[in-house]
Amino acid sequence: MAHVLPFERPVVDLLTKVRELRSLAAEDDRHRAELKRLEKKATTFARELFAQLDPIQKVQLSRHPARPYTLDYIDYLFDDFVELHGDRRFRDDPAIVAGIASFHGTPVMVMGHQKGRDTKQNLIRNFGMPNPEGYRKALRLYEIADRFGLPVMTFVDTKGAYPGLEAEERGQSEAIGACIEAMAGLRVPILTTVIGEGGSGGALALGVANRVMIQEFSYYSVISPEGCASILWKTPEKAAEAAERLKLTAPHLLELGVVDGIIDEPPGGAHQDFELAAKFIDQSLKRNLRELLKLSGDELVEDRYDRFRRLGSFIA
Repeated sequence: MAHVLPFERPVVDLLTKVRELRSLAAEDDRHRAELKRLEKKATTFARELFAQLDPIQKVQLSRHPARPYTLDYIDYLFDDFVELHGDRRFRDDPAIVAGIASFHGTPVMVMGHQKGRDTKQNLIRNFGMPNPEGYRKALRLYEIADRFGLPVMTFVDTKGAYPGLEAEERGQSEAIGACIEAMAGLRVPILTTVIGEGGSGGALALGVANRVMIQEFSYYSVISPEGCASILWKTPEKAAEAAERLKLTAPHLLELGVVDGIIDEPPGGAHQDFELAAKFIDQSLKRNLRELLKLSGDELVEDRYDRFRRLGSFIA
């Protein structure tokens, strides 16, 4: 990979050797025993090293430019994806991709934030930060999913909604609020998976679900560590301390009840093995969808209501 974080260098080097040996083993069976030994060593080493990561290091992993994005997972997980565009009010927003697809034979509505791989793509995708028209596109498709009984699957990966002047002029907060309201009342199953960054209301507009799952090295928070540090300490250099205090990593979120489960990632993170990362998400989506399809429309709304009412509750 062109981009390697300092703390992941030892793992990347070892995984590179595994890939090289795997190529040799494909041509000569004599390398298979050594390959198995090295694969086991790499897996154990990666798990031990990454188990010691600080919250800010996990945030850095969630932003890794080689990490799979929504369209990558759509390619792996869904069949017959047909992308739908536009909010029917202003224009299309490439920062949110959405459409109808088939998930193991079940028609679903799938959508998620989409970042770019390079500067040109990021300018098109606005670095994964949607404008109001992106959320109004999502709102339009929520209504279609509800009308036709399509389960909704969303993928969250954004620093937050775009904070520009034009976005505010076109009603950014109203668009986000309308999405939250609509999701709360849908009479179909809603499954959300946080696959990278989950920042503020920009993430929540795709996150009012019956089940919210998060990948192992993703984060979900009311604000980014840098934004929090800039407000509290007037300097983004305190981002590491902010990340620690925000309790934004997957284990903290599960403990607090903000998410319903953690999805494992391949050794070294999802960017090391797209296919295996997608397989883990596939297993999570299949299991949760199977459970939710047993519920009626009223029960799904009640289940969602109860889930979010439990957040922040405590016993004095």
